Order: sequence, then structure tokens, then C-alpha cells
Amino acid sequence: MLPTADMWHSRPRLRERVWSSRLRLRVKVWPSRPRSCAKAWPSRPRLCAFAGGIAPGGRARHAGQRTLSAAALLVCVNLTGCAPWSLLITPVPSDRSLAETVVLRESIWTGKKIALIEVSGVLRNARGSSLIGVEGANPVSEFKERLDKAARDDAVKAVVLRINTPGGSVTASDMMHDEVRRFRGRTGKPVITCMMDLATSGGYYLACATDRIIAHPTSVTGSIGVIMIAPDLSGTMGKIGLRTNVIKSGALKDSGSPFREMNDQDRAVFQSMIDGMYARFLDVVAAGRTQLTREQIRELADGRVYTATEAKQKGLVDELGTLSDAIAAAKSACGLEGRSVLVVQYAQSVDYRPNIYARSGEAPAQFNVFNVQLPDWLSDPTPMYIWAPGL
Repeated sequence: MLPTADMWHSRPRLRERVWSSRLRLRVKVWPSRPRSCAKAWPSRPRLCAFAGGIAPGGRARHAGQRTLSAAALLVCVNLTGCAPWSLLITPVPSDRSLAETVVLRESIWTGKKIALIEVSGVLRNARGSSLIGVEGANPVSEFKERLDKAARDDAVKAVVLRINTPGGSVTASDMMHDEVRRFRGRTGKPVITCMMDLATSGGYYLACATDRIIAHPTSVTGSIGVIMIAPDLSGTMGKIGLRTNVIKSGALKDSGSPFREMNDQDRAVFQSMIDGMYARFLDVVAAGRTQLTREQIRELADGRVYTATEAKQKGLVDELGTLSDAIAAAKSACGLEGRSVLVVQYAQSVDYRPNIYARSGEAPAQFNVFNVQLPDWLSDPTPMYIWAPGL
């Protein structure tokens, strides 16, 4: 039986027992509002009663209760945004561990696997971020994590790298190249490259670590070389009457600064550094493309890009084909030619990947003068293995 109004005022123990009970609070005290209370504060029924200030029957019995309720709501508002204290909510995936997803099942009876690992976007040894401030993955760390998962799984017999990148920083490209070499060395599992839209500069650098390079007929590759861009704002600053005062320990401490013109001494230092990184790029290509001489590689490595057909004619790739052809090549390389396999991908468990083309990465970054937000690597004069035709 529900307490009546007379019982409510004349029996304080009953009132205390009703208000302190979570079950009676939701079901009996507010028989007409169980859903609204549960939906608003499913885990805080006492707070719901306190903030609402509702007595049995849905009416506030005392002015004091209404005043107290209003004060409680005001405190909540102040604590969440109007006061110096604030609540920062950073959205993160609920599960960041890699989950395996079968994207191609050639037979229900097979347990042999080919791992399909994606490499896309600008290669950097740093976390990316979105427009709303959500941190993305570190491409190098994510790449190694996928390789390690493929290495630990004895059922994985080969790996296909699906490369779709204009390149990236010199160090990130070199680290990923080294991880592929180490993977092949410790596991003996073949690694096949499948070039998609772009596999230029650092993307081609990475491909040279694999057993075989297959380029999609419409791919663009090449751009073998190094680039460093150092903006010069000194002219603009002079026009608006703005100067910088630099206190430095040596003449070259501010080399590459956008606030002064680059002199001959600065340029000589940077050119020497770029030449050394370029020589390392040539070494990597020579190790991966043994059919080419050093002289042939140097002739091809003037920074230009090549279509897939041109790259095949010049010996930069092994064959033209699709992703399915790359999977077939991986099966052949690990002794599974003509046999059924499972093609698997590794991703965070919240990602949905229904087939081998799923989540092929965002389109490679486009660089042009109309972008409002410039890439991070333009803010610092960093040597890059990248193809950036808009600069």
C-alpha cells in the first residue's frame, strides 16, 4: 500500500524508510515516473530523489525541499562548467588491443592464414590527431604491433603489405623498413607488397624490404629522394615591421629558421645532410632490387614519379596486378599455391572490416596552397622521404 499524505507527515520513520530505499524510491514513491528516473540517473536513485524533491503522488510537499533541490542543481551546473573546475572528457576506444578479423574465407575447412597489413597515410613516428582532438595511432607502433601479431601466430604463413602512402619522415620510413627485415629474418615468412594509389618515396623505401613488389596497374610509385622544406618569412615580416631577436651559442644554431634568409653556410650543412640520407635511400633500393646496378638506380632516383607500367619496365616493381594477385603470390611464396586460405586483418575491435578492401585508409594527404592547416612537418624543416607535388 502506498503511503497517504497524512501518513507521510505524521510518520517520520516511514518517510525516512521510503526515501532511503532505492527500490521503493523508484517503484513506489514515483509509480508514474520509474523510467524517467532510471533514465536520468540509473545508478544514482538517491540523487534523483534529492534533485527532484518529489514526494509521493508526484508533488513537492515542502517549500524547503524545492529550495534544496534547486540549490543542488545549481551546484551541479557550477561544478560542470560555470566554475573554475571543469570536467574534461577525452573519447578513446573501449578496447585498444588488436582483434583478428577474417576478411576472406576460401574454405570453411582451412586454418592456414595470410595476414593483410595496411600501411596508409603519411608515415610519422608520432601520434596523429583528428579535428575534434582525438589522438590517433602512431603509424610505426601500429605497424610493428601488427607484424608481431602475425609473427606469433603459427597459422599465418605469409604477409601482404597493402601500401597506400606518399611517404613520410626519413626515420619513420627507415624504422618500418627495418621491422619488415627483422620479421622476415626471425620468422621466415614471406612478405609481399601490393601498391595501391600511391607508394612513393618512403612508401617505396618500405616496399624494398619485401620479397616481391606487385603494383596495381594504376599505381604511382618512385619519387626516390629526400626533401626538406624551410619556409622563409623574413620578407613578409619586414613589410609589416616585425623583427625577431635571436640569442644563440653559435653561428648555425638558428639554421633553417623561417625568420631569416638561409645563407650559403646554412645551405651547405643541410645539403650535406640530405646527401647522406639520399645515399642511404640508394643503398636500400640496391639491396631490394638486386637486378639493378647502382648506376641504374641513381639514374632513376632523380625524384620523379613513375606509373606502374613505367616502374615495371625500369625494374622498380616485379609485376602489375591487383590485391587478389598479391594474395595469390603470397600463397605461392609460402607453398600454399592452389590451396585454400583465410585472409585476416588486425585492427582494434571496434573497427568493422567485411572484406579485403575494407578500411583501405584515408586518401593520401593532398598538399596544396589552399589548405588552411598545414601538415605538422611543414612547421619544422625536417628531411622527408615524401612526394609532395603541391609545394
